[in-house]
Amino acid sequence: MKGILGKKLGMTQIFGDDGSVIPVTLIEAGPCYITQKKTMVNDKYEAIQLGFGEVEKKKLNQPKLGHLKKIDGPLLRHLKEIRISDVDAYEVGQKVEASIFQPGDFVDVTGISKGKGYAGVVKRHHFRGGPKTHGQSDRWRSGGSVGAGTTPGHVFKGTRMAGRMGNEQVTVQNIKVALVDAEKNLIAVRGAVPGGKNGLVIICEAVKK
Repeated sequence: MKGILGKKLGMTQIFGDDGSVIPVTLIEAGPCYITQKKTMVNDKYEAIQLGFGEVEKKKLNQPKLGHLKKIDGPLLRHLKEIRISDVDAYEVGQKVEASIFQPGDFVDVTGISKGKGYAGVVKRHHFRGGPKTHGQSDRWRSGGSVGAGTTPGHVFKGTRMAGRMGNEQVTVQNIKVALVDAEKNLIAVRGAVPGGKNGLVIICEAVKK
């Protein structure tokens, strides 16, 4: 397992070798620094902690400043863990760049989806709504009944209803890497990835491929 942190720059398109147009998302991937190693002996699991996004000292609190003193590198805004099986192959302070991936690789991209605010069941869960007839022309986008009377006498947990939509962690799996520019720390992946522009994303080797 390998991975890197990055910043979503936006979408564009590139041309394939056969002249086809490929929609891609550009991600500024790295450079990242390994700020901590989790081992089976000390932590009961194996992982590396990656830091990304250089930041001024005044924008970090004292615990994070003390934590980052262990590495010989810049101060970093974002710290995320990535589970790996060969933790001994990495060292604290090691630099991780976009070149760890190559065009043709399949990756999983995790990010925080765009917040949509309070949404109804038609927008949030793709309900079709009720019939706009038989005296209920004002219930067209309603969710309808959510209970079953005396038995069971309550609304089941998990019932799809109106509520806050978006602003949650989403992972898109098996995305193909279309382009890697190691000099500019850019990775282009086919299709869309979660979140808005400048949002933090985690790119990992595809689990199910």
